[in-house]
Amino acid sequence: MLEWLKARGVIDWLGTHGIRVLVIVIVAAALYFLLHRFTPLLIKRQVSQHMKKQPKGEIQKRVTTLSSVLVTTGTVIIAIIAILTILPEFEVNITAALAGLGILGIAVGFGAQSLIKDLLAGIFILLEDQYRVGDVVNIAGIGGLVEQIGLRHTILRDLDGIVHSIPNGEIKVASNFTKGYSRVNLNISVAYGEDLDRVIEVINRVCKEMAEDPKWSADLVSTPKVLRVNKLGDSGIDLKILGDTKPLRQWDIMGELRLRIKRTFDKEGIEIPWPHTKVYFGNKLPRIEKGQTASENSPDAKAGPP
Repeated sequence: MLEWLKARGVIDWLGTHGIRVLVIVIVAAALYFLLHRFTPLLIKRQVSQHMKKQPKGEIQKRVTTLSSVLVTTGTVIIAIIAILTILPEFEVNITAALAGLGILGIAVGFGAQSLIKDLLAGIFILLEDQYRVGDVVNIAGIGGLVEQIGLRHTILRDLDGIVHSIPNGEIKVASNFTKGYSRVNLNISVAYGEDLDRVIEVINRVCKEMAEDPKWSADLVSTPKVLRVNKLGDSGIDLKILGDTKPLRQWDIMGELRLRIKRTFDKEGIEIPWPHTKVYFGNKLPRIEKGQTASENSPDAKAGPP
C-alpha cells in the first residue's frame, strides 16, 4: 500500500500541499472561532457607548441583531477566501476560475436585480436601526416577532407560530410596536345612564392601584389614565385610556387592566353596554334613567298588557 501511494505521488503531495491545506483549514477555523467569540463583545461595547440612555434590553436586541448579520457575513467571507486559497494546491487555476465567475456574475446580475434590491434594503434596515431581533413589527402586511434579520430577508413568527420569510426589498413601511417603549391604548365603553365623572374616577383608581402593585409596577413607564371621552357610540360611551409601558408588555398589561376594570365595575354597579336597538313608533321618547330600560320608561309598558 505504501509503495502504491509513493508511486502515485500521494505521499509527496501530502508532504507539501497537504500541509499547506491543513494550515489553511486551521487558520480558517481559528478565524471562525475568533469571529464568533469576539464580534458580539466588540459590538456590545460600541453599541453601549452610543445607546447609554437606552434600557439594557434594547441594547441587547441591537447587539443580537448586528452580531447575527456580521458573524454570518464574516463566515461566508472566510469560507470563500479559504476555498480560493486551497484550490491552487489541487492545481486548479483560480485566475481562470475567477474570470469565469466574473462573467457569470455579470450575467446573473442582470437577472438578479431583486436580490441586489433585497441586499441594499437590508443594509439600510440595519444602519437606520428600523427594528431589531426581538421586536414586534408589522412589515409587508405581516405582523409578528422578529426572529432573524439578514441582508436578504427578515424572518417573523406570528401569534399562530407561523414563520414568515420576507424579502427586505418588499418592505415599504416598517411599523415597530416595541422600540424604546410601548403604549397601553384601550377603549372602555360604559352605558349612557352612567355618571362619567364617577366612572373616570373609578377607572383612574384601578389604574393607580395596578401601578402600585409590585407585580406590575416594574413594567409601567407611566400610570395609565383616562385621556378623554373618545366616542358617543350607538350603545355606549367610549373612554380612551393611555399609558406607557416597557417594550412587549403592553398586551399583558391591557389584559390585566380589562380584568380589573370589569371586576371593579361589577362591584360599583357600573354598566358595560352591549349592542341593542331601540325602536319607537311615533310615541314620545322616554326619559332614560340609570337602571331603567327604554321599555320600562315607555307609556305602553306602564299601562300593562292589553
